[in-house]
Amino acid sequence: MHQRPTPPTAPTARAVPTGRRRMARKALLAASALGVVTALMAPVRAGAAPAPAAPTAATPLAANGQLSVCGRQLCNASGQAVALNGMSTHGTQWYAQCVTDGSLDALAQDWRSDVLRVSTYVQEGGYETDPAGFTARAQKFVDAAHARGMYAVIDWHMLTPGDPNANLARAKTFFTAMAKKYKNHPGVLYEIANEPSGVSWSAIKSYAEQIIPVIRAEDPDAVVLVGTRAWSSFGVSEGSDESEVVNNPVNASNIMYTFHFYAASHREEYLNTLDRASDRLPVFVTEFGTQNYAGEGANDFAMSQRYLDLMKRKKISWTNWNYSDDHRSGAVFKTGTCNGSTWAGTGVLKEAGVWIRDRIRQ
Repeated sequence: MHQRPTPPTAPTARAVPTGRRRMARKALLAASALGVVTALMAPVRAGAAPAPAAPTAATPLAANGQLSVCGRQLCNASGQAVALNGMSTHGTQWYAQCVTDGSLDALAQDWRSDVLRVSTYVQEGGYETDPAGFTARAQKFVDAAHARGMYAVIDWHMLTPGDPNANLARAKTFFTAMAKKYKNHPGVLYEIANEPSGVSWSAIKSYAEQIIPVIRAEDPDAVVLVGTRAWSSFGVSEGSDESEVVNNPVNASNIMYTFHFYAASHREEYLNTLDRASDRLPVFVTEFGTQNYAGEGANDFAMSQRYLDLMKRKKISWTNWNYSDDHRSGAVFKTGTCNGSTWAGTGVLKEAGVWIRDRIRQ
């Protein structure tokens, strides 16, 4: 169960240090998210004055406020360990039509998701083709998640080339724009490199230590998520393990390291790596699937459940790939759903969608 305690009372601005004033503004924004969602859900009868809003459970954002890393855990504004569960978009250059008011209403209210990962591909027809346009699109989707009381992971979805330093200048431009916009908002986490591959951990670490100060210059408080080697496997997919990160961590605070898995392909070695790594490091599973590593083929729900049981026990946050109607088995919606207007319930979902919706609702 996700812990959703009452957010702390924000301090007054008078005689409060700058950092605490900023945190107070973020707390107020988190509380306002609850009011927005409550207002959206309140029924209105034709010809009548709006009825008083019925009491609703606090949204994840309103309940937990500004997140931070405490020890190896993601913690809320009250210092309690929390685990966010939710979904990742597909590439927004291909499946923006799957991220609508209706689909996000379903994700927040029917699925009861805590978080939306907004994936901005850098190549593959993404950000590099229209930096201003894709920045605006990412902000639109982040704002929509916030309006429904969900957190947003801002995912810099670098994939090919696998060295994040190849896009260093673009990343600095993108994250400067995003951090400027959300510097006073408690509802963002910054994922600075989706899946580095074919590159050393020292090169990834160097990239992180150049990008994190860019974000911190605008938004000192938000959690930053750092991709790990070999498609965010802590190096396992290229013959290494988590020890390279444990022995040479990124020189920054308030960060977590990402781990990705696809249960039909990634078996005991990967599961054991996640278990060991999360004993030593703060970990956020920003992407996983119940299929093979391409998000295709048969679902292995038994192996997937072993991962989810581990993550639940250790309070590891996760987002599933992906909230679209792509033809692959890893997309939760049946093909063609995103051209329609029905999003809630299980009738529009593939087998994996039914399964993951149920896990998020739990």
